Amino acid sequence: MTSQSLVRPHWLTALRRFALLTLLGHLLWEVAHIPLYTIWDEGTWGEIIFAVVHCTGGDLLIAMSSLLLALFIFGTGAWPRARVYPVLTAMIAIGFGYTIFSEWLNIEVREAWAYREIMPVIPFIDAGLTPMLQWLVVPSAAYFGALWRLSKGKWAPGV
Repeated sequence: MTSQSLVRPHWLTALRRFALLTLLGHLLWEVAHIPLYTIWDEGTWGEIIFAVVHCTGGDLLIAMSSLLLALFIFGTGAWPRARVYPVLTAMIAIGFGYTIFSEWLNIEVREAWAYREIMPVIPFIDAGLTPMLQWLVVPSAAYFGALWRLSKGKWAPGV
């Protein structure tokens, strides 16, 4: 056991990595899919930049809240050495569920934003495809990236 593992527990390293990776992933995703929203045609550059920063911040809060809630429910003191997949599954379900609700609330009820005609929409839930994919791809990649190489240069999370 190294002195670093005594000072900095693996769970803290994993949470810090997850926060950084999810921030970067969501920022890139927001920049890539903002042309699918009406603000791309109707907004100023200042409004577009604000929307990207605002949405990325919200995405970070949703991701961290989803992970912490999943850890409270399914994690153990041994995470990330144990219960990796139950925590991941719960985190994705929580974030995805919230995204469906948020898209419905902000598009249908509050009309805070709108899709352009080029946004692919999932018929049954009337939510954009890219926000739904975002909440499957970015948190999953950030989660596994956060757990990468936590133990002597190997990635071997526990089930």
